[in-house]
Amino acid sequence: AAAVAAGLGSGDFSDLREIKKQLLSVAERSRERGLQHSGKWASELAFALDPLPLGELPPPPALTEEDARDLDAYTLAKSYFDLKEYDRAAYFLRGCKSQKAYFLYMYSRYLSGEKKKDDETVDSLGPLEKGQVKNEALRELRVELSKKHKARELDGFGLYLYGVVLRKLDLVKEAIDVFVEAAHVLPLHWGAWLELCNLITDKEMLKFLSLPDTWMKEFFLAHIYTELQLIEEALQKYQSLIDAGFSKSTYIISQIAVAYHNIRDIDKALSIFNELRKQDPYRIENMDTFSNLLYVRSMKPELSYLAHNLCEIDKYRVETCCVIGNYYSLRSQHEKAALYFQRALKLNPRYLGAWTLMGHEYMEMKNTSAAIQAYRHAIEVNKRDYRAWYGLGQTYEILKMPFYCLYYYRRAHQLRPNDSRMLVALGECYEKLNQLVEAKKCYWRAYAVGDVEKMALVKLAKLHEQLNESEQAAQCYIKYIQDIYSCGEIVEHLEVSTAFRYLAQYYFKCKLWDEASACAQKCCAFNDTREEGKALLRQILQLRNQGETSSTDIAAPFFLPASLSASNTPTRRVSPLNLSSVTP
Repeated sequence: AAAVAAGLGSGDFSDLREIKKQLLSVAERSRERGLQHSGKWASELAFALDPLPLGELPPPPALTEEDARDLDAYTLAKSYFDLKEYDRAAYFLRGCKSQKAYFLYMYSRYLSGEKKKDDETVDSLGPLEKGQVKNEALRELRVELSKKHKARELDGFGLYLYGVVLRKLDLVKEAIDVFVEAAHVLPLHWGAWLELCNLITDKEMLKFLSLPDTWMKEFFLAHIYTELQLIEEALQKYQSLIDAGFSKSTYIISQIAVAYHNIRDIDKALSIFNELRKQDPYRIENMDTFSNLLYVRSMKPELSYLAHNLCEIDKYRVETCCVIGNYYSLRSQHEKAALYFQRALKLNPRYLGAWTLMGHEYMEMKNTSAAIQAYRHAIEVNKRDYRAWYGLGQTYEILKMPFYCLYYYRRAHQLRPNDSRMLVALGECYEKLNQLVEAKKCYWRAYAVGDVEKMALVKLAKLHEQLNESEQAAQCYIKYIQDIYSCGEIVEHLEVSTAFRYLAQYYFKCKLWDEASACAQKCCAFNDTREEGKALLRQILQLRNQGETSSTDIAAPFFLPASLSASNTPTRRVSPLNLSSVTP
């Protein structure tokens, strides 16, 4: 145990053989205690490192006198535990004194309570009316474990279980302290680090934690940065872990793919997921995230193939249900999709992705009250899920409750400060509440951070129109048109015609006939503005025939807000648009 606990220093990956020994050792100890996920994590990481020669393999953990005394009871109980007969396992372990047997005794009681709670949730209620079903064993476990804790009789695994019990009882502050202590006592147990990740809500909180100085801390920091949407820092950490020798780790590859998914770099994320599928074709973890990417790109054949493939591997896994749900959602079969998300939640009521996706489906089905409940459950599971906050904002927008909207969109924006969709939604909210100055700020900011949907400038232009600020409105429309055409994408934006119509009228008022007629000609290319364009061209022709000259001195002085101009000085007079190269 001492050898395992003595991890190498933070960022010290010089001795990969020692790290591999520690991983193999902790994987074995986790499995002995029924901690399957921690065991799997350590085994996957160990597999990514070079194999050890026979002489260097870690020895099995030494047995104490107490271990020997409890061995028969432990061996019997562990076989019951593996068959999910938790009460039976606990019965044969009562009275055992060794650390390993005591942990399994307490853990069996905890899992027994969780299983009963989940069964009751599934049997009595649909996932949306979950009610307040509690794990009855938690209070007793807390009392017993806190006595042991005060007497300093808990090892790293015992502390981890104590922390889990505290978290389940919503005693977050105490739970964080216990998990930090568990990480100090047994730095190689990934479960404790992961629990800590779920309780940290922002970077400030992270600064105040005194974490052990071990190489495991690097994995923890990379994971928490991904969770807190600090993606650049996370990617740097993962890159340094790859350079340190973990390049074959499927765990790290999947985390990098998830990070790119979080910053909406869809192409990069898709290519990494495809690579991951080649390396680990029967993997089900993170495949729901992969299906979200395929959904966003409307890649029906690929999503269909993924759904069939996962169904063959294991159709009763939460991720498989979510992938099938996404597949039906993409085919606009929303009732069927919701059914699969419900099935996912019956398998695991704490599965975050399914709650959020189910909320989206209820929105599509116009069932706002069910959508609100689903999003609220998602937030209960994880307060950092910006999609659930954003979903709640959208639902209240449909219900025409702008103050509620504002609150939820603000929360989403705090979690994703550089996501233009949140800013545009906030701007629309402020507009409805007639707080136009705030709305303007939001639209500018959305444009500044890189507007995904290319709507911020149009909305800003319309605001300027409302406020009779015609020069600023024209400036926004010009920028919008330049942006749309510089993308080189086929323009399906309805607003392009609106922009040309406004600019044609604006130049007409300014007596800039050439520019006005160029814009009016563009209007003729769109159905909704064709007639107005033709009418304007006739007017311009008439005025020209009457001898009206084009004004040269009234080229309107356009100014950009200081924050957006390149040198923070007002931009020079903007030359009228050169539209000869622009072909809609």
